[in-house]
Amino acid sequence: MLRLTEIRLPLEHTADALRAAICQRLGIAADDLLGYTIARRAYDARKKHAIVFVYSLDVEVKAEARVLQRCSADAHVKATPDSEYQFRAHAPAALKSRPVIVGTGPCGFMAALLLAQMGFKPLILERGKEVRQRTKDTWALWREHKLNPESNVQFGEGGAGTFSDGKLYTQIQDPRHLGKKVLREFVKAGAPEEILYLSKPHVGTFRLVSMLEKIREEIIRLGGEFRFESRVADIDIVEGRVRAVALASGERIACDHVILAIGHSARDTFKMLYERGVYIEAKPFSIGFRIEHPQALIDRCRFGDAAGHPGLGAADYKLVHHCSNGRSVYSFCMCPGGTVVAATSEAGRVVTNGMSQYSRNERNANSGIVVGITPADFPSDHPLAGIELQRELESRAFVLGGGNYAAPGQLVGDFLQGRASTAFGEVLPSYTPGVRLSDLSGALPGYAIAAIREALPVFEKQIKGFARHDAVLTGVETRTSSPLRIKRKRDDYQSLNTQGLYPAGEGAGYAGGILSAAVDGIEVAEAVALSILAQHRP
Repeated sequence: MLRLTEIRLPLEHTADALRAAICQRLGIAADDLLGYTIARRAYDARKKHAIVFVYSLDVEVKAEARVLQRCSADAHVKATPDSEYQFRAHAPAALKSRPVIVGTGPCGFMAALLLAQMGFKPLILERGKEVRQRTKDTWALWREHKLNPESNVQFGEGGAGTFSDGKLYTQIQDPRHLGKKVLREFVKAGAPEEILYLSKPHVGTFRLVSMLEKIREEIIRLGGEFRFESRVADIDIVEGRVRAVALASGERIACDHVILAIGHSARDTFKMLYERGVYIEAKPFSIGFRIEHPQALIDRCRFGDAAGHPGLGAADYKLVHHCSNGRSVYSFCMCPGGTVVAATSEAGRVVTNGMSQYSRNERNANSGIVVGITPADFPSDHPLAGIELQRELESRAFVLGGGNYAAPGQLVGDFLQGRASTAFGEVLPSYTPGVRLSDLSGALPGYAIAAIREALPVFEKQIKGFARHDAVLTGVETRTSSPLRIKRKRDDYQSLNTQGLYPAGEGAGYAGGILSAAVDGIEVAEAVALSILAQHRP
């Protein structure tokens, strides 16, 4: 087949118009076009009065070789790349040991699925609960101010990505098309087929719940085993090699291949790994607030008269400003038509995040407005010092919010003027358990407050109304990514100094978001499979 790119058509085009555009691009008669599928569909909204869809298409034609040769000078006509996944290993008939996966976020889940498909029958350990029970515990915090430290937005089946916008796109380099493997598995589990071609696909929380259950069932069918409410409290390391994991219950499980896919909030596990001598180093991350606007405002600013078009959906944005104090402020995890959610996993602390359902039809748009920080900003040079800073800021937010998991908030206009807010305007916050208006100037370090105050008026120039007086800031956003990296070797993905330990995904500092974490899970699972095979060779 042939891959055609940059096919541009107006929003209201017909299927016949798409076929005509293909024939025109290739210089063929209509009868020579045997069929096509959409490989990617995006939109170009830079000219709001003339928004267009931009397609990449896989096309089947008569005399393909001749057509390709004739179009050889056209950079937008190529042979379709092979994106089918090829398994790199298959389990031997008699396994000496089974690999252990710690964590069931997108990285752990995808690693487990791949190992199961290759016949390695993984054992998957998850400190939290299965997804439906975990959902009930999460709602207990949101609705009743009751936190379960082991079952919440951060911990449990599906990881932090379950209660998020469910974005399924990434900017990682992916020459092997591993992202396609992930998306195809998601479609098999019930995701809409459009995620295979939309430029910014997403799946909301409700759909993710049933998808996770179907993937879990498939892993079990293939010989995998899940154990929920099984927190790994220790790892036996003998002469620089993993020998076993110990659960909080006291049970010890012998193993020599452990995929560590624990997410960015497993602070007790990070501490345990450091104490066991596993190499860890501090890394940059970002801190800030969530900001909320009416979604209709964002739609109008981005799409003009086309706002509300079903093919466009709810508008998003991506903003960045480099400040005079040397800091960078940017939008993070933008959630069109979504809500701000309580995302803490520790008692006495407040953390915010954003979430959307598949429909993205809630009243507000929200995004993190965050400031990049580096280990030089941490309270010490200890590898875990970033966690110390996160906890300090989250504890401040808990106190500012009233000490009951409500979050502190402030109107943008008051934030810019340096005065406390006393009443909401038209924009009502979506965060539950609730928002307590206050003065956020003490919620973050001074350099971060100064940077955000400088950036908001700049963002106003790009999106009119962004710095409107009654837009709402809610604090704090501290878990944008892991504050540390558990370094691994490039060739075999094992820890720098601990053989058999495979740090993976966002918590280890090697991914950011659902799709990149899942891709990392594939690559690490392949490395584990090849290592196990090497052990079985005579």
